[in-house]
Amino acid sequence: MSVPYLTVCILCAFLGIAFLYRFCLVFRSSREGYETGACGGSVIDSAKAIGYGVANGGDVWDFYSHKRSAAGCLPIGVILTISATGSEMSDSSVITNEDGWIKTGYHSEYCRPKFAIMNPELTMTLPDYQTACGCTDILMHTMERYFTKGENMELTDSIAEALMRTVIENTKILKENPKDYNARAEVMWAGSLSHNGLTGCGNGGNDFATHALEHELGGMYDVAHGAGLAALWGSWARYVYKEIPERFHKFAVRVMGLEDTGDAEEMAVRGIEAMEAFFHEIKMPTNLRELGLTPSEEELKELAHKCSLNTGGHKGSAKVLYEADMLAIYEMAK
Repeated sequence: MSVPYLTVCILCAFLGIAFLYRFCLVFRSSREGYETGACGGSVIDSAKAIGYGVANGGDVWDFYSHKRSAAGCLPIGVILTISATGSEMSDSSVITNEDGWIKTGYHSEYCRPKFAIMNPELTMTLPDYQTACGCTDILMHTMERYFTKGENMELTDSIAEALMRTVIENTKILKENPKDYNARAEVMWAGSLSHNGLTGCGNGGNDFATHALEHELGGMYDVAHGAGLAALWGSWARYVYKEIPERFHKFAVRVMGLEDTGDAEEMAVRGIEAMEAFFHEIKMPTNLRELGLTPSEEELKELAHKCSLNTGGHKGSAKVLYEADMLAIYEMAK
């Protein structure tokens, strides 16, 4: 049996397994040197991490703890079964080290997938909760690029705003009809575009503080990533919006569709409230209690300390956050 034929057989068999049993796994075709992930971000990111390990040797965690840089990665292929992380088109991957439950990411152009099979029908059997979590993550990938302090491009802003409106509209459709093919397709394509750099192209720097804060929640409590983001975003937004009220004002009008009063700070708060109302509409939490967590003060301090360590001491663009700021946001989100 030839190597190309064997690879096609493996891929076809794998597609059938993913479709029939709807489970997540990673496999490697050693003859072809491809790492293929079928499912969502965790599986794809695991494939990327394995790809780094095979190509570079040593301890893979060295890359994620930023002790060394990758010099390559096995070619990555993706069979997407949930629209969420955009890992099928991104340069990033996030994994959890169970020794200490540390969840962190690594960025490198080497890990961008060489191909992605994207069939919206494969997402139709997802539980409503996972669909909502995925749509929240898609929104957040663009929001993290939109709420920045620095230069911004009107064209990029318009692309970002259209993507966010599209995701919000189609998430509502999927809440009522999970089998809607067009809505599934819109969300799936938005997921890829939201995390390939397009919606932040030319801006003054990405924020991604909410993601950093959520990574620690996910590492410590194993919560769904999208739900964790929704639980933290409102507190982060209220903590930083006065640094960039014009961006939040623009978001409230152009994305959430609110009537403009002309008062930037008023519109900023109303825009935050409107996004939280949307999260509730799709049954996403807007604080830690709604997420099912009641962390102690010591646990909050541990979350903030780990977040600070894993981000090199600070994170953010809208407002640069240090450990004390991170703790304040966690406390606001209780």
